[in-house]
Amino acid sequence: MGSSLLEMSCISKQFLGVHALKDAHLDLKSAEVHALLGENGAGKSTLMKVLGGIYSLDEGSISIEGQEVKINSVKDAKHYGISIIHQEIVLVPYLSIAENIYLGREPSKKSGFIDKKMMFDNAQKLLDDFGMELSATTLVDDLTVAQQQMIEIIKAVSFNSKIIVMDEPTSSLTEKEVRFLFRTISNLKEQGVGIVYISHRMNELFEITDRITVMRDGTYIGTVTTKDTTNDKLISMMVGRELSNYYIKDSSYTEETILKVNNLTKKGVVKNASFELKKGEILGFSGLVGAGRSELMKCIFGLETFEQGEVIVNGQKVVIKNPNDAIKNKIAYVTENRKEEGLFLIQSVQFNITIKVLQEFMRFFKVNSKYENKETSRYIKGLSIKTTGAEQEVKNLSGGNQQKVLISRWLATNPQVLILDEPTRGVDVGAKAEIYSIINKLSKEGVSIIMVSSDLPEVINMSDRIAVMCKGEISAILNNDQFSQETIMHYATGGQ
Repeated sequence: MGSSLLEMSCISKQFLGVHALKDAHLDLKSAEVHALLGENGAGKSTLMKVLGGIYSLDEGSISIEGQEVKINSVKDAKHYGISIIHQEIVLVPYLSIAENIYLGREPSKKSGFIDKKMMFDNAQKLLDDFGMELSATTLVDDLTVAQQQMIEIIKAVSFNSKIIVMDEPTSSLTEKEVRFLFRTISNLKEQGVGIVYISHRMNELFEITDRITVMRDGTYIGTVTTKDTTNDKLISMMVGRELSNYYIKDSSYTEETILKVNNLTKKGVVKNASFELKKGEILGFSGLVGAGRSELMKCIFGLETFEQGEVIVNGQKVVIKNPNDAIKNKIAYVTENRKEEGLFLIQSVQFNITIKVLQEFMRFFKVNSKYENKETSRYIKGLSIKTTGAEQEVKNLSGGNQQKVLISRWLATNPQVLILDEPTRGVDVGAKAEIYSIINKLSKEGVSIIMVSSDLPEVINMSDRIAVMCKGEISAILNNDQFSQETIMHYATGGQ
Protein backbone atom coordinates (compact mmCIF):
# COMPACT_ATOMS: atom_id res chain seq x y z
CA MET A 1 0.00 0.00 0.00
CA GLY A 2 1.18 3.50 -0.78
CA SER A 3 0.26 7.07 0.10
CA SER A 4 -3.17 8.33 1.12
CA LEU A 5 -5.67 8.57 -1.75
CA LEU A 6 -8.90 9.23 0.10
CA GLU A 7 -9.99 10.26 3.56
CA MET A 8 -13.64 10.63 4.52
CA SER A 9 -13.93 12.05 8.04
CA CYS A 10 -16.94 12.55 10.36
CA ILE A 11 -19.44 12.11 7.51
CA SER A 12 -23.07 12.63 8.54
CA LYS A 13 -26.18 12.46 6.37
CA GLN A 14 -29.85 12.74 7.35
CA PHE A 15 -33.04 11.92 5.47
CA LEU A 16 -36.25 13.39 6.91
CA GLY A 17 -34.51 13.90 10.24
CA VAL A 18 -33.23 10.30 10.45
CA HIS A 19 -29.47 9.70 10.45
CA ALA A 20 -28.39 7.42 7.58
CA LEU A 21 -24.76 8.25 8.44
CA LYS A 22 -23.33 9.62 11.65
CA ASP A 23 -19.60 10.35 12.06
CA ALA A 24 -18.67 7.75 9.43
CA HIS A 25 -15.00 7.31 8.48
CA LEU A 26 -13.12 5.70 5.61
CA ASP A 27 -9.58 6.07 4.41
CA LEU A 28 -8.05 4.51 1.30
CA LYS A 29 -4.41 4.27 0.21
CA SER A 30 -3.02 3.90 -3.29
CA ALA A 31 -2.55 0.29 -4.44
CA GLU A 32 -4.97 -0.91 -1.74
CA VAL A 33 -8.13 -2.99 -1.84
CA HIS A 34 -10.17 -1.81 1.14
CA ALA A 35 -13.37 -3.67 1.99
CA LEU A 36 -16.42 -1.83 3.31
CA LEU A 37 -18.45 -4.32 5.34
CA GLY A 38 -21.76 -4.16 7.17
CA GLU A 39 -25.29 -5.45 7.28
CA ASN A 40 -27.91 -4.19 4.82
CA GLY A 41 -28.89 -0.75 6.05
CA ALA A 42 -25.52 -0.16 7.75
CA GLY A 43 -24.86 2.90 5.56
CA LYS A 44 -22.30 1.48 3.11
CA SER A 45 -24.18 2.51 -0.05
CA THR A 46 -25.09 5.91 1.39
CA LEU A 47 -21.44 6.62 2.20
CA MET A 48 -20.41 5.64 -1.34
CA LYS A 49 -23.18 7.80 -2.84
CA VAL A 50 -21.77 10.75 -0.88
CA LEU A 51 -18.33 9.94 -2.34
CA GLY A 52 -19.83 9.61 -5.83
CA GLY A 53 -21.65 12.95 -5.69
CA ILE A 54 -25.14 11.41 -5.72
CA TYR A 55 -25.81 12.69 -2.18
CA SER A 56 -24.36 15.81 -0.61
CA LEU A 57 -22.96 15.43 2.89
CA ASP A 58 -24.50 17.31 5.84
CA GLU A 59 -21.35 17.30 7.96
CA GLY A 60 -17.78 16.13 7.60
CA SER A 61 -15.02 16.40 5.02
CA ILE A 62 -13.55 14.52 2.04
CA SER A 63 -9.89 14.75 1.09
CA ILE A 64 -8.29 13.43 -2.11
CA GLU A 65 -4.50 12.96 -1.96
CA GLY A 66 -4.32 15.19 1.11
CA GLN A 67 -6.40 18.06 -0.29
CA GLU A 68 -9.92 18.74 0.99
CA VAL A 69 -12.44 18.76 -1.87
CA LYS A 70 -16.14 19.48 -2.38
CA ILE A 71 -18.06 16.77 -4.25
CA ASN A 72 -21.50 18.12 -5.11
CA SER A 73 -22.22 16.10 -8.26
CA VAL A 74 -21.28 12.97 -10.17
CA LYS A 75 -19.30 15.24 -12.51
CA ASP A 76 -17.24 16.46 -9.53
CA ALA A 77 -16.53 12.85 -8.53
CA LYS A 78 -15.35 11.99 -12.05
CA HIS A 79 -13.13 15.09 -12.03
CA TYR A 80 -11.36 13.79 -8.92
CA GLY A 81 -10.86 10.34 -10.47
CA ILE A 82 -13.68 8.50 -8.66
CA SER A 83 -15.70 5.77 -10.41
CA ILE A 84 -18.47 3.71 -8.82
CA ILE A 85 -19.64 0.35 -10.17
CA HIS A 86 -23.12 -0.03 -8.72
CA GLN A 87 -24.67 -3.38 -7.80
CA GLU A 88 -27.65 -2.61 -10.04
CA ILE A 89 -26.38 -2.42 -13.60
CA VAL A 90 -26.99 1.04 -15.11
CA LEU A 91 -26.04 0.46 -18.74
CA VAL A 92 -28.33 1.54 -21.59
CA PRO A 93 -29.65 -1.74 -23.05
CA TYR A 94 -30.33 -0.58 -26.62
CA LEU A 95 -26.95 1.03 -27.18
CA SER A 96 -23.81 -0.87 -28.19
CA ILE A 97 -20.99 -1.78 -25.82
CA ALA A 98 -18.83 1.01 -27.27
CA GLU A 99 -21.60 3.60 -26.95
CA ASN A 100 -22.13 2.62 -23.32
CA ILE A 101 -18.44 2.78 -22.43
CA TYR A 102 -18.06 6.28 -23.91
CA LEU A 103 -21.55 7.60 -23.14
CA GLY A 104 -21.32 11.35 -22.50
CA ARG A 105 -17.63 11.55 -23.48
CA GLU A 106 -17.67 10.37 -27.08
CA PRO A 107 -14.52 11.22 -29.10
CA SER A 108 -15.21 13.82 -31.77
CA LYS A 109 -13.76 14.84 -35.11
CA LYS A 110 -12.58 18.36 -35.94
CA SER A 111 -15.98 18.91 -37.52
CA GLY A 112 -17.60 18.35 -34.13
CA PHE A 113 -19.30 15.09 -35.11
CA ILE A 114 -18.74 11.90 -33.10
CA ASP A 115 -15.74 9.91 -34.31
CA LYS A 116 -17.49 6.55 -34.31
CA LYS A 117 -14.52 4.66 -35.76
CA MET A 118 -12.23 5.86 -32.97
CA MET A 119 -14.88 5.12 -30.34
CA PHE A 120 -15.46 1.56 -31.57
CA ASP A 121 -11.73 0.90 -32.06
CA ASN A 122 -10.88 2.12 -28.54
CA ALA A 123 -13.73 0.10 -27.04
CA GLN A 124 -12.65 -3.02 -28.93
CA LYS A 125 -9.10 -2.63 -27.62
CA LEU A 126 -10.43 -2.44 -24.06
CA LEU A 127 -12.53 -5.57 -24.62
CA ASP A 128 -9.53 -7.41 -26.08
CA ASP A 129 -7.27 -6.29 -23.23
CA PHE A 130 -9.79 -7.73 -20.77
CA GLY A 131 -10.05 -10.99 -22.69
CA MET A 132 -13.71 -10.41 -23.53
CA GLU A 133 -14.56 -12.26 -26.74
CA LEU A 134 -17.16 -9.70 -27.75
CA SER A 135 -17.58 -7.15 -30.50
CA ALA A 136 -17.80 -3.51 -29.45
CA THR A 137 -20.81 -3.20 -31.78
CA THR A 138 -22.87 -5.72 -29.77
CA LEU A 139 -25.98 -4.33 -28.09
CA VAL A 140 -25.85 -4.47 -24.28
CA ASP A 141 -29.34 -5.99 -24.30
CA ASP A 142 -27.88 -9.07 -26.00
CA LEU A 143 -25.34 -9.67 -23.20
CA THR A 144 -25.73 -11.90 -20.16
CA VAL A 145 -25.90 -10.26 -16.73
CA ALA A 146 -22.33 -11.41 -16.07
CA GLN A 147 -21.09 -9.86 -19.32
CA GLN A 148 -22.90 -6.60 -18.50
CA GLN A 149 -21.17 -6.58 -15.11
CA MET A 150 -17.78 -6.87 -16.83
CA ILE A 151 -18.68 -3.98 -19.19
CA GLU A 152 -19.43 -1.84 -16.11
CA ILE A 153 -15.95 -2.66 -14.79
CA ILE A 154 -14.28 -1.94 -18.14
CA LYS A 155 -16.16 1.38 -18.35
CA ALA A 156 -14.88 2.40 -14.90
CA VAL A 157 -11.31 1.44 -15.81
CA SER A 158 -11.55 3.45 -19.07
CA PHE A 159 -11.90 6.67 -17.04
CA ASN A 160 -8.34 6.13 -15.73
CA SER A 161 -9.82 6.46 -12.26
CA LYS A 162 -7.62 6.69 -9.18
CA ILE A 163 -10.42 5.42 -6.93
CA ILE A 164 -12.83 2.67 -8.00
CA VAL A 165 -15.75 1.53 -5.84
CA MET A 166 -17.02 -1.99 -6.57
CA ASP A 167 -20.43 -2.76 -5.01
CA GLU A 168 -21.08 -6.54 -4.95
CA PRO A 169 -19.17 -6.98 -8.24
CA THR A 170 -19.20 -10.80 -8.19
CA SER A 171 -22.90 -11.33 -7.41
CA SER A 172 -23.69 -12.26 -11.04
CA LEU A 173 -20.34 -13.66 -12.17
CA THR A 174 -19.33 -17.25 -12.82
CA GLU A 175 -16.29 -18.66 -10.99
CA LYS A 176 -14.19 -18.18 -14.13
CA GLU A 177 -15.26 -14.55 -14.40
CA VAL A 178 -14.59 -14.01 -10.67
CA ARG A 179 -11.02 -15.24 -11.18
CA PHE A 180 -10.66 -12.84 -14.10
CA LEU A 181 -12.03 -9.95 -12.02
CA PHE A 182 -9.55 -10.69 -9.23
CA ARG A 183 -6.66 -10.66 -11.74
CA THR A 184 -7.99 -7.31 -13.02
CA ILE A 185 -8.05 -5.96 -9.46
CA SER A 186 -4.43 -7.08 -8.98
CA ASN A 187 -3.42 -5.28 -12.18
CA LEU A 188 -5.20 -2.11 -11.02
CA LYS A 189 -3.35 -2.28 -7.70
CA GLU A 190 -0.03 -2.48 -9.56
CA GLN A 191 -1.01 0.75 -11.32
CA GLY A 192 -1.56 2.44 -7.94
CA VAL A 193 -5.37 2.45 -8.13
CA GLY A 194 -7.22 2.28 -4.81
CA ILE A 195 -10.32 0.07 -4.69
CA VAL A 196 -13.21 0.17 -2.21
CA TYR A 197 -14.73 -3.32 -2.32
CA ILE A 198 -18.23 -4.03 -0.98
CA SER A 199 -19.26 -7.68 -0.68
CA HIS A 200 -21.20 -10.01 1.63
CA ARG A 201 -19.01 -12.93 0.51
CA MET A 202 -16.56 -13.16 3.38
CA ASN A 203 -14.21 -15.59 1.61
CA GLU A 204 -13.62 -12.98 -1.11
CA LEU A 205 -12.55 -10.39 1.44
CA PHE A 206 -9.87 -12.65 2.89
CA GLU A 207 -8.60 -13.42 -0.61
CA ILE A 208 -8.21 -9.98 -2.15
CA THR A 209 -8.47 -7.18 0.44
CA ASP A 210 -5.75 -5.49 2.49
CA ARG A 211 -7.94 -3.82 5.13
CA ILE A 212 -11.61 -3.99 6.15
CA THR A 213 -13.75 -1.19 7.58
CA VAL A 214 -16.94 -2.25 9.36
CA MET A 215 -20.08 -0.10 9.66
CA ARG A 216 -23.21 -0.63 11.73
CA ASP A 217 -26.37 1.51 11.85
CA GLY A 218 -24.71 4.29 9.85
CA THR A 219 -21.72 4.60 12.18
CA TYR A 220 -18.07 3.63 11.98
CA ILE A 221 -17.24 0.55 14.07
CA GLY A 222 -13.58 0.00 13.21
CA THR A 223 -10.91 -0.85 10.65
CA VAL A 224 -8.83 -4.04 10.76
CA THR A 225 -5.98 -5.48 8.73
CA THR A 226 -7.38 -8.46 6.82
CA LYS A 227 -4.56 -10.87 7.59
CA ASP A 228 -4.89 -10.14 11.32
CA THR A 229 -8.64 -10.74 11.70
CA THR A 230 -11.09 -13.66 11.55
CA ASN A 231 -14.51 -14.37 10.11
CA ASP A 232 -16.06 -14.54 13.60
CA LYS A 233 -14.48 -11.24 14.62
CA LEU A 234 -15.88 -9.47 11.56
CA ILE A 235 -19.37 -10.91 12.07
CA SER A 236 -19.29 -9.80 15.71
CA MET A 237 -18.32 -6.26 14.65
CA MET A 238 -21.09 -6.21 12.03
CA VAL A 239 -24.01 -7.41 14.12
CA GLY A 240 -22.83 -6.30 17.58
CA ARG A 241 -23.05 -9.80 19.01
CA GLU A 242 -21.69 -13.30 18.53
CA LEU A 243 -23.57 -15.50 16.06
CA SER A 244 -23.15 -18.89 17.71
CA ASN A 245 -25.50 -20.69 15.28
CA TYR A 246 -24.98 -19.33 11.78
CA TYR A 247 -26.28 -22.27 9.76
CA ILE A 248 -29.37 -23.57 11.56
CA LYS A 249 -30.27 -27.08 10.39
CA ASP A 250 -31.76 -29.72 12.68
CA SER A 251 -34.80 -30.86 10.71
CA SER A 252 -35.30 -34.35 9.33
CA TYR A 253 -37.43 -35.40 6.37
CA THR A 254 -39.73 -38.37 5.82
CA GLU A 255 -39.69 -40.87 2.94
CA GLU A 256 -43.01 -39.57 1.58
CA THR A 257 -42.49 -38.18 -1.93
CA ILE A 258 -44.26 -34.83 -2.38
CA LEU A 259 -42.86 -33.75 -5.76
CA LYS A 260 -41.47 -35.87 -8.58
CA VAL A 261 -40.04 -34.52 -11.84
CA ASN A 262 -39.45 -36.97 -14.71
CA ASN A 263 -37.30 -36.25 -17.78
CA LEU A 264 -38.19 -32.55 -17.96
CA THR A 265 -36.68 -31.01 -21.09
CA LYS A 266 -36.68 -27.46 -22.41
CA LYS A 267 -34.75 -27.23 -25.65
CA GLY A 268 -31.34 -25.64 -25.27
CA VAL A 269 -31.78 -25.03 -21.54
CA VAL A 270 -32.74 -28.17 -19.56
CA LYS A 271 -32.29 -31.80 -20.64
CA ASN A 272 -33.94 -34.88 -19.10
CA ALA A 273 -34.04 -33.51 -15.55
CA SER A 274 -35.39 -36.02 -13.03
CA PHE A 275 -35.53 -35.82 -9.24
CA GLU A 276 -37.74 -36.46 -6.20
CA LEU A 277 -38.47 -34.20 -3.24
CA LYS A 278 -39.51 -35.71 0.11
CA LYS A 279 -41.80 -34.22 2.73
CA GLY A 280 -39.85 -31.81 4.95
CA GLU A 281 -36.69 -32.20 2.86
CA ILE A 282 -34.34 -29.38 1.90
CA LEU A 283 -33.03 -30.33 -1.54
CA GLY A 284 -30.18 -28.08 -2.62
CA PHE A 285 -29.52 -27.31 -6.28
CA SER A 286 -25.93 -26.35 -7.11
CA GLY A 287 -24.04 -25.61 -10.32
CA LEU A 288 -22.29 -22.86 -12.19
CA VAL A 289 -24.12 -19.80 -13.53
CA GLY A 290 -25.90 -20.86 -16.74
CA ALA A 291 -26.26 -24.52 -15.69
CA GLY A 292 -30.05 -24.33 -16.03
CA ARG A 293 -31.07 -24.39 -12.36
CA SER A 294 -33.35 -21.32 -12.42
CA GLU A 295 -34.80 -22.32 -15.78
CA LEU A 296 -35.73 -25.76 -14.41
CA MET A 297 -37.48 -24.15 -11.44
CA LYS A 298 -39.36 -21.72 -13.70
CA CYS A 299 -40.59 -24.67 -15.79
CA ILE A 300 -41.88 -26.42 -12.65
CA PHE A 301 -43.63 -23.22 -11.52
CA GLY A 302 -45.17 -22.47 -14.92
CA LEU A 303 -43.16 -19.37 -15.74
CA GLU A 304 -41.57 -21.16 -18.71
CA THR A 305 -42.90 -23.94 -20.96
CA PHE A 306 -41.12 -27.24 -21.58
CA GLU A 307 -41.31 -29.66 -24.49
CA GLN A 308 -41.34 -32.97 -22.65
CA GLY A 309 -41.40 -34.49 -19.19
CA GLU A 310 -43.90 -34.59 -16.35
CA VAL A 311 -44.46 -33.08 -12.92
CA ILE A 312 -46.08 -35.26 -10.26
CA VAL A 313 -47.46 -33.81 -7.01
CA ASN A 314 -48.58 -36.15 -4.22
CA GLY A 315 -48.58 -39.07 -6.66
CA GLN A 316 -50.76 -37.32 -9.25
CA LYS A 317 -49.52 -36.02 -12.59
CA VAL A 318 -50.35 -32.31 -12.86
CA VAL A 319 -50.45 -29.86 -15.74
CA ILE A 320 -48.82 -26.53 -14.87
CA LYS A 321 -49.18 -23.98 -17.66
CA ASN A 322 -48.81 -20.86 -15.51
CA PRO A 323 -48.02 -19.82 -11.91
CA ASN A 324 -51.70 -19.97 -10.92
CA ASP A 325 -51.69 -23.69 -11.77
CA ALA A 326 -48.59 -24.11 -9.60
CA ILE A 327 -50.18 -22.23 -6.69
CA LYS A 328 -53.30 -24.44 -6.92
CA ASN A 329 -50.97 -27.43 -6.58
CA LYS A 330 -49.37 -25.91 -3.47
CA ILE A 331 -46.08 -24.91 -5.17
CA ALA A 332 -44.51 -21.51 -4.44
CA TYR A 333 -41.46 -19.87 -6.01
CA VAL A 334 -39.27 -17.11 -4.55
CA THR A 335 -37.35 -15.67 -7.50
CA GLU A 336 -33.64 -14.87 -7.40
CA ASN A 337 -34.24 -11.33 -8.72
CA ARG A 338 -36.51 -9.90 -6.04
CA LYS A 339 -36.40 -6.31 -7.29
CA GLU A 340 -37.23 -6.95 -10.95
CA GLU A 341 -39.29 -10.16 -10.80
CA GLY A 342 -40.55 -10.40 -7.23
CA LEU A 343 -41.48 -7.26 -5.33
CA PHE A 344 -43.72 -4.27 -5.99
CA LEU A 345 -41.13 -1.80 -4.69
CA ILE A 346 -43.39 1.28 -4.51
CA GLN A 347 -46.15 -0.65 -2.73
CA SER A 348 -46.48 -1.34 0.98
CA VAL A 349 -45.25 -4.29 3.00
CA GLN A 350 -48.87 -5.38 3.43
CA PHE A 351 -49.63 -5.16 -0.30
CA ASN A 352 -46.59 -7.30 -1.12
CA ILE A 353 -47.39 -9.95 1.50
CA THR A 354 -51.11 -10.37 0.73
CA ILE A 355 -51.34 -9.77 -3.04
CA LYS A 356 -51.35 -13.50 -3.94
CA VAL A 357 -54.06 -14.39 -1.41
CA LEU A 358 -56.19 -11.25 -1.58
CA GLN A 359 -59.32 -13.29 -2.39
CA GLU A 360 -59.16 -14.74 1.14
CA PHE A 361 -59.80 -11.26 2.56
CA MET A 362 -62.70 -10.46 0.21
CA ARG A 363 -66.30 -10.39 1.39
CA PHE A 364 -69.02 -9.14 -0.97
CA PHE A 365 -66.40 -7.52 -3.22
CA LYS A 366 -64.90 -5.64 -0.26
CA VAL A 367 -61.60 -6.30 1.50
CA ASN A 368 -61.87 -7.40 5.12
CA SER A 369 -59.13 -5.03 6.31
CA LYS A 370 -59.14 -6.33 9.89
CA TYR A 371 -58.37 -9.89 8.76
CA GLU A 372 -55.76 -8.68 6.23
CA ASN A 373 -54.02 -6.55 8.88
CA LYS A 374 -53.98 -9.50 11.28
CA GLU A 375 -52.35 -11.81 8.71
CA THR A 376 -49.80 -9.15 7.72
CA SER A 377 -48.86 -8.61 11.36
CA ARG A 378 -48.46 -12.37 11.80
CA TYR A 379 -45.82 -12.53 9.07
CA ILE A 380 -44.05 -9.33 10.14
CA LYS A 381 -43.72 -10.76 13.63
CA GLY A 382 -43.08 -14.37 12.63
CA LEU A 383 -40.27 -13.54 10.22
CA SER A 384 -38.92 -10.59 12.27
CA ILE A 385 -39.35 -8.12 9.41
CA LYS A 386 -37.83 -4.80 10.49
CA THR A 387 -40.25 -2.16 9.27
CA THR A 388 -41.88 1.02 10.58
CA GLY A 389 -45.24 -0.59 9.86
CA ALA A 390 -47.34 -2.55 7.38
CA GLU A 391 -47.77 0.56 5.21
CA GLN A 392 -44.05 1.24 4.73
CA GLU A 393 -42.96 1.06 1.08
CA VAL A 394 -40.86 -2.03 0.39
CA LYS A 395 -38.22 -0.02 -1.51
CA ASN A 396 -37.23 1.58 1.81
CA LEU A 397 -36.45 -1.74 3.51
CA SER A 398 -32.99 -3.36 3.65
CA GLY A 399 -32.25 -6.23 1.28
CA GLY A 400 -32.70 -8.85 3.99
CA ASN A 401 -36.08 -7.50 5.01
CA GLN A 402 -37.20 -7.24 1.38
CA GLN A 403 -36.34 -10.91 1.00
CA LYS A 404 -38.35 -11.81 4.10
CA VAL A 405 -41.36 -9.89 2.71
CA LEU A 406 -41.11 -11.90 -0.52
CA ILE A 407 -40.87 -15.19 1.40
CA SER A 408 -43.90 -14.11 3.47
CA ARG A 409 -45.96 -13.58 0.33
CA TRP A 410 -45.44 -17.17 -0.75
CA LEU A 411 -45.85 -18.62 2.74
CA ALA A 412 -49.26 -16.93 2.78
CA THR A 413 -50.30 -19.32 -0.04
CA ASN A 414 -49.70 -22.23 2.39
CA PRO A 415 -47.39 -24.19 0.04
CA GLN A 416 -46.35 -27.83 0.27
CA VAL A 417 -43.34 -27.12 -1.96
CA LEU A 418 -41.34 -23.91 -1.58
CA ILE A 419 -38.71 -23.14 -4.24
CA LEU A 420 -36.11 -20.63 -3.04
CA ASP A 421 -33.86 -19.33 -5.82
CA GLU A 422 -30.70 -17.73 -4.34
CA PRO A 423 -32.54 -16.91 -1.06
CA THR A 424 -29.65 -14.97 0.51
CA ARG A 425 -28.13 -13.18 -2.50
CA GLY A 426 -27.23 -9.60 -1.55
CA VAL A 427 -28.22 -10.23 2.07
CA ASP A 428 -25.98 -9.50 5.07
CA VAL A 429 -24.79 -12.17 7.52
CA GLY A 430 -27.29 -11.28 10.25
CA ALA A 431 -30.25 -11.54 7.87
CA LYS A 432 -28.76 -14.72 6.36
CA ALA A 433 -28.81 -16.42 9.76
CA GLU A 434 -32.45 -15.36 10.20
CA ILE A 435 -33.40 -16.73 6.76
CA TYR A 436 -31.64 -20.03 7.52
CA SER A 437 -33.65 -20.24 10.73
CA ILE A 438 -36.88 -19.65 8.76
CA ILE A 439 -35.95 -22.37 6.23
CA ASN A 440 -35.15 -24.82 9.04
CA LYS A 441 -38.44 -24.04 10.83
CA LEU A 442 -40.48 -24.55 7.64
CA SER A 443 -38.75 -27.86 7.00
CA LYS A 444 -39.55 -29.05 10.53
CA GLU A 445 -43.20 -28.12 9.90
CA GLY A 446 -43.25 -30.43 6.87
CA VAL A 447 -42.78 -27.93 4.03
CA SER A 448 -40.62 -29.43 1.26
CA ILE A 449 -37.97 -26.97 0.10
CA ILE A 450 -35.86 -26.68 -3.05
CA MET A 451 -32.98 -24.28 -2.45
CA VAL A 452 -31.05 -23.07 -5.50
CA SER A 453 -27.79 -21.50 -4.38
CA SER A 454 -24.40 -20.51 -5.79
CA ASP A 455 -23.02 -20.27 -2.25
CA LEU A 456 -21.36 -23.67 -1.65
CA PRO A 457 -21.06 -23.39 2.17
CA GLU A 458 -24.76 -22.44 2.26
CA VAL A 459 -25.97 -25.33 0.14
CA ILE A 460 -23.73 -27.83 1.98
CA ASN A 461 -24.78 -26.73 5.46
CA MET A 462 -28.52 -26.34 4.78
CA SER A 463 -29.35 -29.28 2.48
CA ASP A 464 -30.39 -32.88 3.14
CA ARG A 465 -29.39 -33.83 -0.41
CA ILE A 466 -27.81 -31.82 -3.23
CA ALA A 467 -28.63 -32.03 -6.95
CA VAL A 468 -25.77 -30.74 -9.10
CA MET A 469 -26.46 -29.36 -12.58
CA CYS A 470 -24.08 -28.96 -15.50
CA LYS A 471 -25.05 -27.63 -18.94
CA GLY A 472 -28.75 -28.17 -18.38
CA GLU A 473 -28.48 -31.70 -16.99
CA ILE A 474 -28.55 -33.05 -13.44
CA SER A 475 -25.08 -34.58 -13.30
CA ALA A 476 -25.36 -35.98 -9.75
CA ILE A 477 -27.62 -36.15 -6.70
CA LEU A 478 -25.48 -36.33 -3.57
CA ASN A 479 -26.40 -37.69 -0.15
CA ASN A 480 -25.27 -35.93 3.01
CA ASP A 481 -22.17 -38.12 3.47
CA GLN A 482 -20.95 -37.15 -0.01
CA PHE A 483 -21.02 -33.37 0.54
CA SER A 484 -17.85 -31.41 -0.14
CA GLN A 485 -17.01 -28.36 -2.21
CA GLU A 486 -14.59 -30.42 -4.30
CA THR A 487 -17.21 -33.07 -5.10
CA ILE A 488 -19.85 -30.50 -6.03
CA MET A 489 -17.44 -28.60 -8.30
CA HIS A 490 -16.32 -31.89 -9.90
CA TYR A 491 -19.88 -32.60 -11.07
CA ALA A 492 -20.69 -28.93 -11.77
CA THR A 493 -17.82 -28.72 -14.27
CA GLY A 494 -18.74 -31.88 -16.18
CA GLY A 495 -17.01 -34.62 -14.17
CA GLN A 496 -18.59 -38.06 -14.17
